[in-house]
Order: sequence, then structure tokens, then C-alpha cells
Amino acid sequence: MTDLQAREPSLFQSLVPLVLLATLLGTAVYLFGDNASYGANQVALMLAAGVAAIIGIRNGLRWDDILEGMVGGISLAVGPIFILLAVGALIGTWILSGTVPTLIVYGLALLDPSFFYPAACLICAVVGLVIGSSWTVAGTLGVALIGVAQGLDMSPAITAGAVISGGYFGDKISPLSDTTNIAPAAAGSELFAHIRHMLWTTVPSIVIALVLFTLIGLGQSREVAPDQVFGDLPTLLGTQFDLGIHLLIPLLVVFVLAIRGFPAYPTILVGALLGAVFAVVFQPDVVVALAGNEALSRPMALLAGAWKALFDGYAASTGNAAVDDLLTRGGMTSMLNTIWLIICAMGFGAVMERVGLLERMIRSVLKAARSTGSLIIATLGTAIGANIVAADQYMSIVLTGRLFQPEYARRGLAPVNLSRALEDAGTITSPLVPWNTCGAYMAATLGVATLDYLPYAFFNLAGPLVAAISAYAGFKILRLKADPTTTPQA
Repeated sequence: MTDLQAREPSLFQSLVPLVLLATLLGTAVYLFGDNASYGANQVALMLAAGVAAIIGIRNGLRWDDILEGMVGGISLAVGPIFILLAVGALIGTWILSGTVPTLIVYGLALLDPSFFYPAACLICAVVGLVIGSSWTVAGTLGVALIGVAQGLDMSPAITAGAVISGGYFGDKISPLSDTTNIAPAAAGSELFAHIRHMLWTTVPSIVIALVLFTLIGLGQSREVAPDQVFGDLPTLLGTQFDLGIHLLIPLLVVFVLAIRGFPAYPTILVGALLGAVFAVVFQPDVVVALAGNEALSRPMALLAGAWKALFDGYAASTGNAAVDDLLTRGGMTSMLNTIWLIICAMGFGAVMERVGLLERMIRSVLKAARSTGSLIIATLGTAIGANIVAADQYMSIVLTGRLFQPEYARRGLAPVNLSRALEDAGTITSPLVPWNTCGAYMAATLGVATLDYLPYAFFNLAGPLVAAISAYAGFKILRLKADPTTTPQA
């Protein structure tokens, strides 16, 4: 709620911070390229947040009110930040323990380049559906599949697109997913009615993605043979680690905990700690070498090496530069830049909401949405815009749902129409925004820049388009009387 003394912002005032942000972000990409997210984007977000705050103060808000909004907005990112730190630790210990190298070796043996991309998408889709978390899928299977792709001389960017497409498909329709529960709650619909209604846009979108991944795989050409880059990768990994199927137990434990409904942070942290234990038990020489302190006794060196993997990741030294680059990853420190980006982005979104600029823009959008189709299109656009401005999919879903729910009820539209639109845009476009919590997470976890994998996240790109086409065609648009499971409107 804004201060009672504050004046309502104009539409022009609402657009000024956005235009400034877009200009600064474009300039940052022009000047720094892929490195824009390592400081330049953060500066752009802070400057745009400062302009939004000045507008709020000019309209009568006190700085303390704005600061309170910033603190509240950034607090929403605390959960994702801890998950990011846990994933960094998990990647480090799972490489050290041989879990990721084992997955890479098995993947190289089982996955042929001609069907690698659709297979990666399907595997992540199934696991995402079972565990209900695209983040967990990316932090476990996704990391290994990126390694397999590099071993096969396949594109990491396309692989990341396949991982994200499959992971978000499973996440979107899984009743275990947090967003799948938040969307119907924000819209006032029932969970399983929401999931059933989503299938009409979600299934065509994943089919489109699988077809495109298949076509890319069939046309895949290699200018450099993988053995020229990595040598005999399975043999090389076998000389560095004692590999075996037992090293997949940490992966199995994480999946079981996720299926049983444990929260993401403790689940991933348990997986990271289990990886450290497995490293000490099954890769003691590798752990001692990582510690890098000959003055320590062997027990202390084992402790130091496992501890180092948790906070600083694994550093490979195989003599093959490509393999070293593949395996030198992880640690909580590897996520600090991403956390910096998330804090700046959430701060900007929080100021925009606290000053009332977001709500002002959305009210203008609602006035222009006269037909049912245009209303749903407006919902999709607003959710995507909120992902860009507010930098978090939860804020996108809740904010858009809160502001659009009365209009859907006034027009006699069933809440499942709104909840489906929230997921078709709010959930699945979040990893396509570099400074969104999801986009920053996926880039940091998979090691592929957001703008590099964006063109290949076919499911995430197709979803809003299929939803928009369905809206304009009037396909499966339910009225209130046709949806007996809806929650009564307030």
C-alpha cells in the first residue's frame, strides 16, 4: 500500500524507469557482451531503481516507505539465494565424488548425437513431472547433460534449451510444483482443474519443442570430432576418478526427497553433503589433492578437500584443457555474482511496485483489453512484463493474478482461464530473462548465458504463443457456469 499522501503516478512516470532500464541494458550488452551480467546489468538495475524512487518521492512518498518496500521485495529472494548456494555446493561435491563424471560416462554410452536433444528434453520432462522442480532438474541432470553434450561435441546452448524446456514442462504440470499451486491460488481456481485446463496449451507446446529438437539433432554436423577436443573422455575420467553406478546414490537420494515433498533447499543441501561424504569414501586421493596442503594429516586433508568443494568447487588438472574446463565448476562462490544480480533486480522490481508504477501500467493495459481474447493476451503480456520488471516468477504470478482476478470475475470467465495464463507466461518465461531469479539461476547452474540458450528454449517460447492463439480462437475458454470446481469469488 502506498502512503495516503502520495499522488497517483502518471503513465508517463511509470514508463520512464523502464525506458531507462532498457536503454542501459542494451548499452551494457553492446559494450560488454556476454559479460554484461557481471556488473554492468547490476549497475543498470540500481540506476533505474533510483529513478523510480525519485519519482515516488516526487509524488509524496517518504524514503523510508520506499526502503521498506525494497527490503520486503528483496526478502522474497532469500529462499532462491540459499538454493543457489546449495546448488553451487552440490555441483562442487558431485564432481569431486565422481557422481557427475559417472553420469557423463553413462550418458556418452547411451545417448546418440542424432537423438540427444529430444532425449535430454524428455528425460528432464519426466523427472520434472515426478519431482515438481525445474531448478532441481537443472542442478542435477542438467549439469550432467551439459557435460555429455560437450563430450559429444554438441551445443551446450541447445542442450541448455532442451534441459530448460523439459524441466519447465514437468514443473508446470506437476501437482508437486510450487508455481502450479501458486497460480490457482492467485486466480481462485482448484489445483487439478487448473492442471487439466493447462494441458490444452502445454502439450502442444512440448510437442513443438520435441519436433524442433529432433530436427536439429538430425541435422547436427560436427566440424571437430569430440575425441580431438576431449581425447578419450571416458578413459580420461576413469583415470581421474573411481567410477561406478554406486556413485549415483546421491542423485537418487535427492530425487526421493523431492518426490516426498521435502523443500528444495534442504533437499539440495543434503545432496551436496552426501556428495562430500561419497568423495571422502570413494575418491580420497582426489579429495586430498584438491585440499592442496601437504602439511595437513590425511584426515585433515580429506576434511579440507571436501569442505573446499562445498564453498569453492572442484578444480580439475587432467592435462587436457577442454576436460579441465568441463570439470572445473561449482562451489558457493560461483553463485555470488548471480546473487548480486538477483538482489539488484528484485530491488528494482520492489521499488516499481512500492511506488505504484507497476499497478498504474497494468490498469492501462486492462482498459485496452475489451474482448475475452484481448484480456487473456493482456494477462500473458503483463505476466511476461512482470517477469522482466519484478525479476521473479512468483511476483509475476501473484501480482498479475491479484490485479486481473476481479476483471475475469466481472466478465464471467472461469478462474482456470486466468491461472492457465499465469503459468503460460509467468512460469515458463521466467528463465528467459537474464536478471530474473530463474534466468540467473539457469545461467549460473548450466554454465550457459541466458541469451545464448534463449533461442533454443522452444517449450518456453512456444507456450505463450500457443496460449495467445488459443485465446484469439476462443479455444477452451471456460465460463464460470461451466466450471463447478472454482472457488467462490470474494
